[in-house]
Amino acid sequence: MAQATTETVLEARNLYRFFHSDEEETLALCGVSLRVDAGEMVAIVGPSGSGKSTLLACLAGLDEPDGGEVRILGERITRRPEPQRAAIRARSLGFLFQSDNLIEHLTVEENVLLPMRLARKQNEQRLRTLLDVLGLIHHRRAYPGQLSGGEAVRAGLAVALAVAPKILLADEPTGELDATAEAWVLDLMETYYRDGGSVVVATHSAALAQKASRIVTLEDGKEVTDG
Repeated sequence: MAQATTETVLEARNLYRFFHSDEEETLALCGVSLRVDAGEMVAIVGPSGSGKSTLLACLAGLDEPDGGEVRILGERITRRPEPQRAAIRARSLGFLFQSDNLIEHLTVEENVLLPMRLARKQNEQRLRTLLDVLGLIHHRRAYPGQLSGGEAVRAGLAVALAVAPKILLADEPTGELDATAEAWVLDLMETYYRDGGSVVVATHSAALAQKASRIVTLEDGKEVTDG
């Protein structure tokens, strides 16, 4: 019997990223490659300054690598004008930052509706389902400043998943949460990738890394392999 084909949803090849400050040059990424398949959660771990956040920004097309390329569902996102990168993100990616995922003058409901409208995928049923599953249905008319830390992260996750993206990228999403709120967010992310979505998450959290199907370790901008 033929083996099922695994869909590759994200592929980064030989990424380099340099930063310059006065006469100093910092190598943030040095030849990093990554492949992520559908239904996979990859945890990017490593000490502060190892390149985790830079890698996620390059994967999302929020930052342009100095070398290498990134493909999302087979489509190159690197070395394209920002409007084209934004269109790819809108179709295929959700991004969850550690903080500042919400627009302060919009309610929770309005924040989740915004990416739907930008992608022309407004869906009231999905909105209600997301808010219900994430425990936010009773906070839908609240403003970000009225939410607890855990509620704000869950609302940010609702925004990131608003258009049912194939890929969720998350940068230290549980870094400011207590253990109870962290466990809730971890369960939600695990459910998402077990249902066929793909997650790439940069984290210092051992609990989050243990939920991943695979761990990639960065150190000084390079992938570290066992042995």
